[in-house]
Amino acid sequence: MSGPFDLAGRLAVVTGARRGIGMAVAEALAVAGADIVAVSAHLDADGGEVARRVRSHGRQCESFAVDFADRAAVKALAARLNAADRPVDILVNNAGTIARAPAAEHSDADWDHVLTVDLTSQFIFTREIAARMLSRGQGKIVFTASLLSFQGGVTVPGYAAAKSGIAGLTRALANEWAQRGVNVNAIVPGYIATDNTRPLREDPARNAAILSRIPAGRWGRPEDLGGVAVFLASAASDYVHGTLVAVDGGWLGR
Repeated sequence: MSGPFDLAGRLAVVTGARRGIGMAVAEALAVAGADIVAVSAHLDADGGEVARRVRSHGRQCESFAVDFADRAAVKALAARLNAADRPVDILVNNAGTIARAPAAEHSDADWDHVLTVDLTSQFIFTREIAARMLSRGQGKIVFTASLLSFQGGVTVPGYAAAKSGIAGLTRALANEWAQRGVNVNAIVPGYIATDNTRPLREDPARNAAILSRIPAGRWGRPEDLGGVAVFLASAASDYVHGTLVAVDGGWLGR
């Protein structure tokens, strides 16, 4: 008998799946039984490492190289997925980028690029994929928010604005879609050891300051997000709507 966390037979789309959090989430969903559609701006035709990991668990993996800075490409991917015989059951919106510069020096180009990738395209892709979920009366949508959905951060004004927008978007969509059988929630990663945070980890002062505030006493690992992703993608979270779940080693409780 299958349990509430069983994803067998489900199809999950994971954006930003080539590395880091996205790869770890895709693998965790595959372990739970889901087949994966992996999406990333620079994904190899064969899906690369994420596809190898998914297939090692006996699951299927289809891969698409799509840049979320390209609105037309995002819409085209959504249309292709919606036209397929097999519907999308789970959407994990993890594609993202970051630009680091003091606010007084943060260029228009950096602002526009980050807001497009991290917020605007997230909404567009979700809107298009959700149309079929809503018509079926079921679906799970999981955004990747951030500690900066709650805090301002330093030298990342565009990223902080976009991730604050993701928090609001999560709640707004949940308000509209909960009664129609579609769950919309978000994971809030803390300081996770990924390529995006390498500059912080390589700065001795910033690294020490960050670690001193994390009750768990360590940087998070991408795989730390897997369990929460499976929960939010599964029947176990059927009565969870509009929630941002922090996986931060205790940072927000400090």
